[in-house]
Amino acid sequence: MIETKSNGAANGAVGGAAKGAADGAANGAANGAAKAGGAGGTSSGAFTDTNKNRDSLVPVPARAPDAACVHRGVVSAEVAREFSGERGHPVYPIRLPSNTVSLSIGELAPSAQTSNHRHAYESLVYVIEGEGHTLVEGRRFEWRAGDAFYVPPWCWHRHVAAAGGPVRYITATNMPLLNAIGQTVMREEGRG
Repeated sequence: MIETKSNGAANGAVGGAAKGAADGAANGAANGAAKAGGAGGTSSGAFTDTNKNRDSLVPVPARAPDAACVHRGVVSAEVAREFSGERGHPVYPIRLPSNTVSLSIGELAPSAQTSNHRHAYESLVYVIEGEGHTLVEGRRFEWRAGDAFYVPPWCWHRHVAAAGGPVRYITATNMPLLNAIGQTVMREEGRG
């Protein structure tokens, strides 16, 4: 068990502010804030008081592990046709129950390129096989197997494979995190 000590005045301030707000008395909230030791806040003791914030101190698994925790045969699965069509190359989404990060595998044939596009989320790309370059807002970044690169949100970009062979890369995005906090992430744009 984790023991915490808190300032009695701080606990009274939190209780006073809560009671004042609940009663609808404006002066109760003001008195609670004043007791907390200044304008507009409570002491940090309120955050460590296990009677008020018990669950934050006990680590609990977010979900039970189940079959959804493994996606077998990612690149042998059916290509996401609509998304691949928009990008102009095969893209294999990795379907896992993450609430903060998404992953996909992209492939480019020799000399092929993706569409020029942009999106609200950021992308981190690791090149598994091949070489080529990416144009981000007109700036060219060369890469090859073993390299990683970053594409900031809303930057126009296009990936281009060199003529010497195919390219395979894995992309991580923060799309699920942005979606979870209510941001517009599904808006994507393409241009020639």
